[in-house]
Amino acid sequence: MDLENKEEITVEETAAEVTEQTEAPVETEEKPVRGQRRGRGKKQKIETTEEKPQSEWVERVVQIRRVTKVVKGGKKLSFRAIVIVGNKKGQVGVGCAKASEVIVAIQKAIADGRKNLITVPIFKTTIPHPITGRSGAGAVMLKPASQGTGIIAGGAVRLVLELAGIENILSKSLGSKSPLNAANATLEALKSLTPFNEVAQRRGLTMAELLN
Repeated sequence: MDLENKEEITVEETAAEVTEQTEAPVETEEKPVRGQRRGRGKKQKIETTEEKPQSEWVERVVQIRRVTKVVKGGKKLSFRAIVIVGNKKGQVGVGCAKASEVIVAIQKAIADGRKNLITVPIFKTTIPHPITGRSGAGAVMLKPASQGTGIIAGGAVRLVLELAGIENILSKSLGSKSPLNAANATLEALKSLTPFNEVAQRRGLTMAELLN
């Protein structure tokens, strides 16, 4: 009987030990997630990106055409881009360039437009006097307008006047309808404008006397 009791006790003790081991919380090691630094108390560096200031220059693409050049071995394909560059503060330019890719042609046209910038004399959101500009077979007539009229123009002429900073003007495109001719004719007209202060100096008058 003693042996049987001893055997029963040992079985019960072992069963109790097994249950205690199973009920006891199992400690697991937390592995660091990939990308996280090991160790406590270390602050992660937060990268701050500074916003770049926006440029005052605005570029507008007027036309992109596919052109071919006949060479000895056949035809060479390229693209021509016409871009107008301005800051809407009295400076504007027209650029034209060719390249084998569209993006390269636009970049070259923007660089060409910035090289050929002109300063436009603006008088009370319009131009000082009527004028007509010519380029090739195209001609553009410009007239000053009162406040609230807006830009009465279309196509390349409108883009040139907008980027020059003119808000009220009347225009009429004459002759060729080519965007390049129209843009260059508008640029020639704006280039030929004479500001009031120069006219006053020539006549020996003040601005008030000239305007009255």
